[in-house]
Amino acid sequence: MMKKKWLGLVMAAALVAAAVSGCGSAKDGEAADTAGGKTDAVAEGSEAPAAETPVQTEAPAEQENVTMMLAAAASLENSMVDELIPMFEEANPNITVQGTYDSSGKLQTQIEEGADVDVFISAAMKQMNALDEEGLMDKESIAPLLENKIVMIIPASSGETPDKFEDLLDMESVAIGDPDSVPAGQYAKEAFESMGIWDKINAKASLGTNVTEVLNWVAEGSAQGGVVYATDAASTDKVKVVAEAPEGSVSQIIYPVGIVEASKNKEAAQRFVEFLQGADAMKVFEKYGFSQPAQSGAK
Repeated sequence: MMKKKWLGLVMAAALVAAAVSGCGSAKDGEAADTAGGKTDAVAEGSEAPAAETPVQTEAPAEQENVTMMLAAAASLENSMVDELIPMFEEANPNITVQGTYDSSGKLQTQIEEGADVDVFISAAMKQMNALDEEGLMDKESIAPLLENKIVMIIPASSGETPDKFEDLLDMESVAIGDPDSVPAGQYAKEAFESMGIWDKINAKASLGTNVTEVLNWVAEGSAQGGVVYATDAASTDKVKVVAEAPEGSVSQIIYPVGIVEASKNKEAAQRFVEFLQGADAMKVFEKYGFSQPAQSGAK
């Protein structure tokens, strides 16, 4: 009896010890879970906010410097070099305009041969149309820019008093632009043909490679008379204008402008063309004897 009672006491003590041990383990586990929960909370949602990164404002990038090439009829050289290009470059300091000036036919040939040209201004539609048909111009950019007239000139020192184109027949030496490549010469030939005197004029004429050469021949007295643009005659006091081409004898003289299709500087070229078409540029052109073209079907 006593042995059974003792065994019962031992078993009860063992059960109490196990219960106490279990409670300790549970509390330890809760503490671990709680610690783990706090660690996760810091990791997932309770991080200290990072220091704000200052917003950096980038300085605007400088515009790239561009050099663009203008190929223009010789009769435009004075207005371009003396006033228009400096005006444009002052307003667009990142763009430099370099110009080459010659007969429109020569410039056409240079563009056909791959010359590095961005903007072309010819003294007649013929050369512009030819390049356009060959796919060498940006068709949408072509527009009539200026209008000019052809006039008969003699040396300022001359004592002669001619007053009509037909009077060139009485002169021993006559100068005109080569009709094959110089628009002023093409217009002169057109006027003489309409008057029925081209063959006689052609038989005695010295043919200049551009209109500036013709102007200089007459100014120097190498030719008694010649035919140039009104704008060229207005550029020097060494010649005097004695007649204009008879009304209806010559077609409208239009100077078109356009951007060359192969241009590597089309944005700069477009800006330059828009400048030339603006009111400020037109005032300069008018000072040099050009006029804004009347509505025509030139294009």
